[in-house]
Order: sequence, then structure tokens, then C-alpha cells
Amino acid sequence: MRFITTTVLAIGLGLAATLPASAEKLALNAISAYLNAMKTAQGDFTQINDDGSISTGTIYIKRPGKVRFEYNAPDSGIVIAGSNTVVIYDKKSNQAAETYPLSKTPLSIILAANVNLGQAKMVTGHGYDGTATTIRAQDPSHPEYGNIELKFTDNPVELRQWVINDSNGSQTTVVLGGLKVGGNLSNSLFDITKTPSPVNR
Repeated sequence: MRFITTTVLAIGLGLAATLPASAEKLALNAISAYLNAMKTAQGDFTQINDDGSISTGTIYIKRPGKVRFEYNAPDSGIVIAGSNTVVIYDKKSNQAAETYPLSKTPLSIILAANVNLGQAKMVTGHGYDGTATTIRAQDPSHPEYGNIELKFTDNPVELRQWVINDSNGSQTTVVLGGLKVGGNLSNSLFDITKTPSPVNR
């Protein structure tokens, strides 16, 4: 399914209208510290796909290197990143699961064991619109893999949205309904060796 493939290559967040007011532009070191402190998180998301269609679901994050997207019906797909690999499971398709190296997706930037947005040539944009701070980041060694645009509010610092622009020119926007940070998430949620069962249904 196109929406799932787009997710792997361009997982992202949007819809600034839902954001609360932010006091000031966040520094890159403050954003890096926030991401590095986020060991686990989960919450609802709404994804706006490149073709304009909309998908919803639940996201589970376990840093470093692990994320799981469960899509609600009618999509009902699951995307898991673990063991440096992203796997796409599509129950509606008779095809085998698709796999991609995590390192070739912009999402790997924020799932890294140590996020350092001050690294040379990683951040190519850093702005503030009076409501939120937005940064555009890429793998400095492989800018051809695309980039991720992350939006944060402050007081406290919180990731609200991201947009990924992939190497094929596609763009995916995803809105977080509010991340619940912390808590225990089993490694089995991110086991790419087994066909997963939905957690939230």
C-alpha cells in the first residue's frame, strides 16, 4: 500500500494549528537534549500522505533505534523499525513484508543513540514562527536520503510534528496527538523477526 511505503521513506508530522503558544526559539542543544532524554514514548498520530489521503494510528517509540506505527482501519498496516531495519506489514496484501535499512530513512536522525543537531551540515534550517521552533535536518554524510522537518513547542519542550521529504520527492505529514513520554515498552513490540499482532485493537 502506498501510504505504508511512504511512511517508511517519509514518516512525518504537521498541522501547526493545534499547537499551543511558545515563548521563544529553542536552541539546537536544547532540542538535542530533549530527544536524547526521550527513551520511550507513545501516542496517537494522524498522517497526511503525499497523495492527500489521511491515515490514523498509534506510535510507539523506544530510543535508540526503535519505533512502531500501528494504523487504524481501514488501513490496518504495521510498520516497525528495529535491529537497524524497517519492516512494512500489510495485512491487505498477499505480498511478503517489505524491508528497508533504517539508516536510509530520515527518521534515523532522531532515533540515533546520541542526537547531536549541532553536527556540521546536519541542520539546514532553524526557524521560529512565534508559535513553534522548526528545524530541518539531514544525514550530513548522505543528504540524498532526504530530510526531516521537526516542530517543537516549549515550556516544556515537546515534539509536536514532523514532515519528511524523501529522496523521491514525496512528502508525508504526521500530527502527534500528544506523546506520553516514559514508561516501559517491551522489546517484543519492535521484534522484526515475527509477524506482529496489533496492540491497540
